[in-house]
Amino acid sequence: MPHVEVELRIAAPVADSWAAVMDVESYPHVMDNVRAVRITATTAPDTRTTAWSVDLKGSVLEWTESERLDHAAMRFDFHQLSGDLADFSGYWGVRHGDDGGSVVTLSVDFEIGIPLLADMLNPVAAKALRDNAHQMLTALEQRLVGSTG
Repeated sequence: MPHVEVELRIAAPVADSWAAVMDVESYPHVMDNVRAVRITATTAPDTRTTAWSVDLKGSVLEWTESERLDHAAMRFDFHQLSGDLADFSGYWGVRHGDDGGSVVTLSVDFEIGIPLLADMLNPVAAKALRDNAHQMLTALEQRLVGSTG
């Protein structure tokens, strides 16, 4: 299964970065490549279901995912319940950076679901997902430090 992981050091306190990462419904307002995110259900205090629509290299990728938030670890794991890919899972994480700021990570495992074309499509999809993840993290950084930096 292809794996994509992108991390970015952000000159913001970890508490601020974690709050921004958890606020998925704000993503469309600050991330050009995110069309919509909506929390559709909260089944427990730290478990929710969200519906996503994201622009990915000229296409629209849509899915619904289950998210489990671990506030102590500043990480939330997600996995696709339904959507355009055969499998889509991963996590968002925030940790302390060496410089007093934070490091935000977006890690994704995916499967397109077309076995005969996987060798050709997986590298293209991985690059597109990596580019998208970088855009998302950069937008979070701008949200957190853009007005001061």
